[in-house]
Amino acid sequence: MTMARGAMARRVLSRLGGMIVVLALLVTVVFVIVRVTPGDPAAVMLGPDATQADIDQLRAQLGLDQPMLVQYFLYLGQLLHGDLGQSIFLNQPVLSALADRAEPTFFLTIFSILIATIIGVPVGIIAAYKRGTLFDQAVVVAAMLSASIPSFWLGLLLIQWFSVQMGWFPTSGYGGPYAGFFDRIQHLVLPAVSLGIVNSALIVRFTRASMLDVLQEDYVRTARSKGMSEFRAVMRHAFKNALIPIVTVIGLTLALLISGAVVTETVFGLPGVGSLVVSAVLRRDYPVIQGALLVVAAIYVLINFLIDMLYVVIDPRVRY
Repeated sequence: MTMARGAMARRVLSRLGGMIVVLALLVTVVFVIVRVTPGDPAAVMLGPDATQADIDQLRAQLGLDQPMLVQYFLYLGQLLHGDLGQSIFLNQPVLSALADRAEPTFFLTIFSILIATIIGVPVGIIAAYKRGTLFDQAVVVAAMLSASIPSFWLGLLLIQWFSVQMGWFPTSGYGGPYAGFFDRIQHLVLPAVSLGIVNSALIVRFTRASMLDVLQEDYVRTARSKGMSEFRAVMRHAFKNALIPIVTVIGLTLALLISGAVVTETVFGLPGVGSLVVSAVLRRDYPVIQGALLVVAAIYVLINFLIDMLYVVIDPRVRY
């Protein structure tokens, strides 16, 4: 037991060390991308009518008048103090702007991954169990079609059907500053469904493939030969041993949903991080763009770390 705990601790420390290295590389890449963008960021942000004095003042405010290496270390110092910079157009700290917009994006992502998982995992299991049947073939075709549909296009269709024609859900927005919890949930239903359906295709395909591999194993046949019910044989033996790749693809889907929320939030008028990034790009608000990229990248890294740690919980046989 002590050796196992020590091995687990070494694994966690190793992954944490890898996270730090990856985050350091991400910080460097984001910094370089913003700095090598053609044109003077200060001049672009202020527009064509800005005077040279205004441009010089903004360059000094952003630290762009310093040598590149000095800018980099100043940026690192800001990050270590939790400072992602100051938004030029919003006139507030970038971290505060992201926090103000985090709630719609958070709930949209959670509801979307729940919908994708609730659809994807059971359908994938049944399709694998009924391999070669009409149901299996229909699932394969539907998954391919779903994966090829842009979420914003499906979102527009849902708005037309369920908002404009039937009036069941709001067309856009988040319910206003004084809206209640259930009112906000109502505004999230259509965007979450559009994202969830599109992203469920990947989960269906991976679940089906993983279950097909496991259902052919000897221990599943042995369980059946001993008189175990089909449901128990499939769920207790097959599904349990197919969980690791399924969890991996769910984690990947969760990461993809964060980036996919950008377009969906714009279509549905949700005041989330995605719409903030879109407006920042249109207005050339580089501090917001830089901060949002870094936060999203850090979330990706954290999701991968948590999935890696979850492997050991799912299957203790995974080597440390």
